[in-house]
Amino acid sequence: MKEIIAVWFSCGAASAVAAKMTIEKYGQTHDIRVLNNPVAEEDSDNARFLRDVEKWLGVEIESVVNPMFPNASAVEVWEHQRYMSGIAGAPCTKALKKLARKHWELSNRSDHIVLGFTADESHRADNFIKNERQNLLPVLIDAGYTKGDCFRILLEAGIQLPRIYHLGYPNANCIGCVKATSPTYWNLVRRVHPDVFAHRAEQSRRLGARLVRYGGERIYLDELLPDAVGRPIKDLDFECGIFCKPAEEDEAA
Repeated sequence: MKEIIAVWFSCGAASAVAAKMTIEKYGQTHDIRVLNNPVAEEDSDNARFLRDVEKWLGVEIESVVNPMFPNASAVEVWEHQRYMSGIAGAPCTKALKKLARKHWELSNRSDHIVLGFTADESHRADNFIKNERQNLLPVLIDAGYTKGDCFRILLEAGIQLPRIYHLGYPNANCIGCVKATSPTYWNLVRRVHPDVFAHRAEQSRRLGARLVRYGGERIYLDELLPDAVGRPIKDLDFECGIFCKPAEEDEAA
């Protein structure tokens, strides 16, 4: 019986390339399943990107949700938990990703796991191995691929990147990710997705979540000045193919 590799595809560039590399490297010797935890608050173009990647990989990308939250909505998780983000982290990540994966693993075997950790974030892979799973296959790190490399590979394959990157966001996560504390990030949300900003501001005030760190203090979104800035959001430079972000910046992961 072949060992099974579970590749968790996040609708981001890195995990797309990680899936492709896993299939090319292990496809003859292992059974490979590519899985996705959908989140309702992601940009709608992520669904288009998923379909394009699915064709590129030549395998079905399976949807995995937590049955407690069948709509896979972060907003519903925050309402249910009466908590958005803070010292204990963000409940949406646990409910819609970690617990969804654990539910899947109750009835599905997985001998190895692949995530989109790149060579420029090997510390995240180390933390994952230390605190979560020992059976991680760091395919991108082993290949020395950075996030910029992953973008180039997709572009060379003729795959249009998720729209969210072109709008200035640092990743393909939910729009208005509550793990972000940067005023630069939140004012980007205010400019590009004012409706999302308004909804986050209302819900965070109602639930008592001070999502922004500015001037050394945590403040509510509705207290954030439109011209307030923090450190730059990590941007993709298509010429040099790297993300630029100070290591100490606390952005959406």
